[in-house]
Amino acid sequence: MAVSLEGLEHDLRAAVSGEVRFDAGSRALYATDASNFRQPPIGVVIPKTIDDVVATHRICHDHRAPILARGCGTSLSGETVNYAVVVDFSKYLHEIGEIDPERRTVRVQPGAINEQVNVATGKHGLVFGPDPSTHAYCTIGGNIGNNSCGVHSLLARFEGNGSRTSDNVAELDVLTYDGLRLRVGPTPEDELARIIAAGGRRGEIYRRLAELRDRYADLIRERFVDIPRRVSGYNVDELLPEKGFNVARALVGSEGTCVTVLEATLELVPQPPHRALVVVG
Repeated sequence: MAVSLEGLEHDLRAAVSGEVRFDAGSRALYATDASNFRQPPIGVVIPKTIDDVVATHRICHDHRAPILARGCGTSLSGETVNYAVVVDFSKYLHEIGEIDPERRTVRVQPGAINEQVNVATGKHGLVFGPDPSTHAYCTIGGNIGNNSCGVHSLLARFEGNGSRTSDNVAELDVLTYDGLRLRVGPTPEDELARIIAAGGRRGEIYRRLAELRDRYADLIRERFVDIPRRVSGYNVDELLPEKGFNVARALVGSEGTCVTVLEATLELVPQPPHRALVVVG
């Protein structure tokens, strides 16, 4: 079904308090990222609030328009360009929320800059392990989409759960294309059974994820490569019982193809008191 651009733009402008841009110049700006791909979007929404993001999903769903979440556009494989309504989180939705030094966690919005998160948590002697080379401007939402690592993420390998962003995510607040908002994370088997038994859209999603896991569990255990930086494909191994049916970590690396991230609770590791550079010849 063809998207009615005029109707879509009209409805977005009526519902969104942030910026709605369908002009040729804005579409050209968002037609590129750090990759070689070029694709002008349908339009651009720069939400000021989480309610703006929810409204954008509702309206795009009604118009059958695809959605593409975007941070700072540092992706090298064209992940942030497509024929879709681009939702740019980087301008307004970059709040760094509660830092819990005891639990070693921080809550952030997806537009928060990786380096700025570490500046804030560094005051408590803690850092978010994954730090891509673009850490000065890449967003946490982008890190979650890419399942980013980074040269200093080795620290999280030794001091935390692992080097990947998926290893360092405790919970996610997510929104599905059809408007269901969920807080996801590890799910004990008894809780999983309760969610499925309760039914509804949430129960349906968890039931189908559990069926997918049960159908392919043996193959996942047999064929998924056990290396620290396996970031390709979907992390369906995180749904295995021995990994706690961790829906949050399963969604990391899915590039927005399953949900849009509204907020992330990140796990932190101790900040090294001293740094040194070693050059190996």
